Order: sequence, then C-alpha cells, then structure tokens
Amino acid sequence: MAEVVLVRHGETEWSKAGRHTGRTDVPLTANGRRQAERLGAELAGRSFSLVLTSPLSRARETCRLAGLGEPAENCDDLLEWDYGSYEGATSEEIRRSRPGWTVFSEGPLGGETAEQVGRRVDRVIARVRATPGDVALFAHAHVLRVLAARWLGLEPAGGRYFALATASVSILGQERETFVIQRWNL
Repeated sequence: MAEVVLVRHGETEWSKAGRHTGRTDVPLTANGRRQAERLGAELAGRSFSLVLTSPLSRARETCRLAGLGEPAENCDDLLEWDYGSYEGATSEEIRRSRPGWTVFSEGPLGGETAEQVGRRVDRVIARVRATPGDVALFAHAHVLRVLAARWLGLEPAGGRYFALATASVSILGQERETFVIQRWNL
C-alpha cells in the first residue's frame, strides 16, 4: 500500500496561544508561512496521486507554500473539529467551568462529538484507501489525530494519544495486513 502523508498547517496566532481554532479562518503567521515553505523541502521529490486540503486558509496556504496547491482539492471532511461555544478558548479557560475537560472525552458545548469527527474522517480514509499511489492530506491537529486513530482501528477518542505540532509531517501506511503509523510528528 502507498503512504498517506498527513500535514498539519503552520503556526497561527491562535495555535501559538493554545486557542481552540476550529472553523474560524485564522491566517498563518509570518513564522507559519516560513514553516510551510520548509515543508516543501520535506515533500520535494514526492509524487502524490491525490492531495486533499481543508478549505480553511491556514491549511490551503500551507499546502500552496509547500508546493502542492495546484493539484489539491478542498475536502470539507478535513475541516477542524467544530468547537462550538469553545471556539477561541484555551483548555485552561474551559476547565474553569468544566474541570478535567478534554475535547476527546467530553466534546465542546454546541460543537461536534468525537464520534461525529470520526464519521467525517472515515469518509476520508475510504477515499484514501481507494486511491492508488501516495496521498497527502493538509489539515488541522485534532481532525488529523482522530484520522490517525481511525486509521489504526481505534475509537475516534483514541486521537488523544497522538500529539501533533504545527507544520508537522506524519506518515500512515500498511505493514502486511495491518494499518500502521510509519512516522509521526516530524
């Protein structure tokens, strides 16, 4: 089986501040744009049969600056988690009223559950597995973490085990009949 390259977008002001950035279209910082350009060197020389990107500008711009903007297709299923009323808040701020809260365990008020995000990424995985050749996916931290969990056959909340830095590259694949993580958070 071919490889699936997961790329988290570069830094934004909100990612730098630890704010939950779901559907708000926060642009890349100057550093985030530099990070995205460096991703181009990491991906140079690779050929992709399919490139999908979240339609939010931080993912699309990362994709473009990494040199894959031309073949990329927008994919709504790669949108970040809908954080509902927690959009823009930090985990610490949320935990003042909900001690011990995590997006994976309780979900945000008025937003998506882990299971709903899991259904979206399952559609992406089905498309990826039906595509011959390598695939690149440009998206966001939490949705890519859920995608990795589902790739491995875990419940969507299993994404809590996979930390993901801005402008990182991770690679999913298959070893014989087992779906695996080949590299993570590079």
